[in-house]
Order: sequence, then C-alpha cells, then structure tokens
Amino acid sequence: MANIIGRENELSALRALQSSEKSEFVAVYGRRRVGKTFLVRTAFEGKFVFQVTGLGNANLSQQLTNFHIALQKAYKNTPISQAADWLTAFQQLISYLKNTENPKKYIFIDELPWFDTPNSGFIQALEHFWNSWASSRNDIVLIVCGSAASWMLNKLINNKGGLHNRVTKRLKVVPFTLTECEMFLRNKHSVLDRYQIIQLYMVMGGIPYYWEEVSSSLSASQNIEQICFSENGLLRTEFSNLYASLFKNSEKHVSIVNCLAQKAKGLTRDDILKATKLTNAGSTTRILDELEESGFIRKYLPFGNKNKNSLYQLVDFYTLFYLKFINGTQTIDQNHWINTIDNPKHRAWSGYAFEQVCLYHIQCIKQALGISGIQTATSAWRSSNAENGSQVDLVIDRRDQVINLCEMKYSINPFVIDKKYANELQNKIGTFKTETKTRKSVFLTLITTFGVQTNNYSAGLVQNSLTMDCLF
Repeated sequence: MANIIGRENELSALRALQSSEKSEFVAVYGRRRVGKTFLVRTAFEGKFVFQVTGLGNANLSQQLTNFHIALQKAYKNTPISQAADWLTAFQQLISYLKNTENPKKYIFIDELPWFDTPNSGFIQALEHFWNSWASSRNDIVLIVCGSAASWMLNKLINNKGGLHNRVTKRLKVVPFTLTECEMFLRNKHSVLDRYQIIQLYMVMGGIPYYWEEVSSSLSASQNIEQICFSENGLLRTEFSNLYASLFKNSEKHVSIVNCLAQKAKGLTRDDILKATKLTNAGSTTRILDELEESGFIRKYLPFGNKNKNSLYQLVDFYTLFYLKFINGTQTIDQNHWINTIDNPKHRAWSGYAFEQVCLYHIQCIKQALGISGIQTATSAWRSSNAENGSQVDLVIDRRDQVINLCEMKYSINPFVIDKKYANELQNKIGTFKTETKTRKSVFLTLITTFGVQTNNYSAGLVQNSLTMDCLF
C-alpha cells in the first residue's frame, strides 16, 4: 500500500483501537475526496474480516445484493443465500463473525449512508446488530465511514434512538495543511516553491484527491488552467457532484454558499434568510450546521460580541473559486486563468483567499509569534461605525495582556506600506482601542507572502512581520 502523507494523529487514534479491551464503534466522516477510506485502510493494513462499500444511487435490492456479494466473499467456499432484508443480512454477518478465529474482528463498512435507502430498515438492523450482539463482546471493531455529513451527524453520531451514544469514537478527517500539501508534492518529486503551493491551496484547499491532479512539470498557474478550465479538468465539473453527494436536498445548501460567496466578510443568519428566502426554522439551522461541520462555512463571533451577532463566512476554497471563476466559462476559452491574472477581480479574490489560508493555519501563526503556549481567543472585529469601515479579520486576544491585530496581505513582492496605508492602519488601531476600551497592549502583526519592506512608515508601526513560511 502507498505511503500515507501526514495524518499522524488520525492514524494513532485508529491504531490505538487495536489494543482496546472492549468492542468499538468508530464513525469516520469528512467531506468528499478528503481521504477517509485510504486512511482507514492504511491504519488497519487491510486486516478486515469483512468489508463492504455502499452503492451510490442504488435501491434496496441492489444494496442487499452488494452486501451479499461481500459476505459470500468472506464465507469463501460456503454458499449462502441472499437475505431478503437487512435484519437477516446482519444475522448472516453475525454467524460468520462467530466462526472466525481472529482475536480482533475488524469490520469496515464504507459509504454507510448509501445503504440507508428509503423504508429499507437499514438503520434499525444496524442498531440491532450493535446493541444485541456486538456491544456485549470485547473483540469487535466496527469502522463505518461516510461523506454524507447530514446522515453521519443526524442519523448516527447524534442519533436520538437506538444508536444514541453508541458510537465510541468519532473521527473527523479534515483537509491537508500547507505542510502536508508540500509533503505530498515532494513525494511526487515536484519542485514547486511555497508561493506556488499557496496559489494552488487558494484554489483547491487541502483536498488530497485534488492534489493528485497537480503535474510536477507545470507551474501553479498552468496547473490551475489544466485542472479547472480544460474540458477534462477534474475541478471543472466537480461542483455539480460535490454538494449532491454530501447533503440531502442540496439545493438549499448551494443557495447558502452562493449568497455567502457574494459577501466576503460574512453574513448573519437573518441576512442569509433574507437572501435565500429560506424559512426561519430548525431545518435551516440544521443546513447551516451541516455546512459548518463539513468545513464549507465557518461561524464566528466578532470581537466582544455575543452569539446573536454571529457571522457566517464561506471558507471552502474550491467552492469560492468555482463560483467566482469557473462557473459559466466555456472550454473553448484558451488560457482563461492566465489571462485574468492581476485584474481587479483576481486581486480581490487572491487577497481574500490568502486571508482564509492564514485563518486555516492559526496555530502556525501563534507558534511563529511564540505564543503557542499562551491561552488565547481568536475572532474578527468590525467597527460599529459604518462610515469608518475599519475591520480586522484576525484578532488574537492573549492572556498575557496583549492583543495581536493581524493584517494579511498577498503580494508577489515584499509588501510596501505607503503613507496612505500607514494612516489607515493607525486609524484602525486607534478605532479598535477606542471602541473596545481595551487596556491591553495592541500589537500590529502583518502576515505577508514575502515580508514587509522596511521604510519610514513600517518602522515603529509593525510589531510583528511574518512571511508565508510561517504557515508551513
């Protein structure tokens, strides 16, 4: 099996189950293409006594046939009849497991939500399998995996019925960090530098399956052109499948990310309801929770504000890029991406996308500032005076009586602070101190691609200057 990149914590958590003295019910979830199946197979090195993968868009009969084929393969030379329902199918699985001599019986059910077709009784049969037999033993490790976040969260992890609190370990598989993406490319013998890696990350995020498409013989811009805009480019058509595979009634999820894509700094729940015409009900709250849990949006509190003022922001890199640049383009357009570089739309997107890269790597920023061991709270801040317009996208409020106001700037060269921007920064710091009435010291921190050029305006104004290297 190919070497896995990163995932040390996840691998450790899964491998620790092998020495557990009780039966374990493990739920592994995460967005499509993030590498869940590869992670599980690597952790257990294929030592499954039984494994099966659900069929997409299949009916009850097809799913039962699929399950029977996997079970017959496990039974080997002993013919078994196909079960007519899920209760019988799981009883057949129990009979097989009882006769295996393995001290630990690892069972892997991949794409679990696909088995739960309408009125199939699958979830009830799964409950019965676990509650009446597996949970009372000490040799069962049941690993279930799924990309459909709504199902994994609502029907399994947060189940209110027979599976309530039955999951003994939940493992959310998240996208790669920049460091892991760099390791991934080095494993492919790519020589792309960090500036180009960040460009790719701003388009694809840390989804390993997308990074498989990166050619080591092309620049970042050429790769983006090929992967996103060519007729056969993976990310040209990925969007139409992405949300439909993850969420039931995904049209509502898409309507929310569409409206958030129009407002970089985020919207309140009321703003979202007004823009999408969705009802002010628990169903909308569930959709927002599903999008947040799957990593497409984030919910954050402005500095010093209460929960009712929470803002939602689109943070999925590919979704934002698709809606801004891919959607509506024609494959006959040659060099579409390369021809847009450095126009106003590109500059606005790159600035925002780089901010999101930084926000995804806050721990790296704290480490670079030497405050990783200090208790902190992170938030954003926006002036209450609409005419002033001052805002800070990352505020690090530290227990040691310091607040870092972080400005993030994407540039092809060392960033230059001119007189106009210096005045803007001084006004921002002054407004922040006045409105928040903080007594803490306020440090201006600039996070840029290639650092800040030293001049009369930067001297004495910037307390911390970090480059993109800190994000790795």
